Amino acid sequence: MDDIQQQLQLRLKEHGLELDERQLEQFELYFQELVSWNEKMNLTGITEREQVYTKHFYDSVSLAFYTDMTKVENLADIGSGAGFPGIPLKICFPHIKLTIIDSLNKRIGFLQHVVDTLGLTGVELIHGRAEEVGRKEGYRDSYDLVTARAVAKLAVLNEFCLPFVRKGGMFAAMKGGDPREEMKEAEFSFNQLRGRVKAVHPFQLPVEESARHIILIQKFDKTPHKYPRKPGTPLKTPLV
Repeated sequence: MDDIQQQLQLRLKEHGLELDERQLEQFELYFQELVSWNEKMNLTGITEREQVYTKHFYDSVSLAFYTDMTKVENLADIGSGAGFPGIPLKICFPHIKLTIIDSLNKRIGFLQHVVDTLGLTGVELIHGRAEEVGRKEGYRDSYDLVTARAVAKLAVLNEFCLPFVRKGGMFAAMKGGDPREEMKEAEFSFNQLRGRVKAVHPFQLPVEESARHIILIQKFDKTPHKYPRKPGTPLKTPLV
């Protein structure tokens, strides 16, 4: 174990998360595959090792500081891109059944390779649009926890993500700077999609201290039949 891995281990330990050698090895393999594949397709603008460990791995796992992941049986990660936050959370909490949905098939190919290389089980990778998958039985109103990290504005994310959450479950929107304006703008969509803001957790990433916010939204009822609307509609005409 080198300094960067040790740093991740210690930072997570401060929040009560213990990583064993196998998990640290999985993070390192993930880093190597990310950088290698990034040369042939655009997965991330961050490739420097320490930055990947902080801005991707630690940042992804930060959701576990504010949510009891031991009680989460199934997790859906919407618009996961290069696998954040879903894959780092799966590494730390192997018991979770993870579903990743992404609209770009090339990224799904990369993620399948990562899942195989890391030896992860209980992961389903879906090439598709959230608006279509969110209407399907077995996905709609089904998940304990749904996440999206910096994908779109909250009014749009609510329509992408809340249809997947089971009644009583949680949607965690992972954001950068102050989300108050976005939250105000999203009030109508919360009502329409049966979500209620439970908490907003601000924190800073280690070292560079950039701002992060995790917005936890609880779903109090099933998604009304008319949502999500047709693919592309939530982005073009958000529920505001």
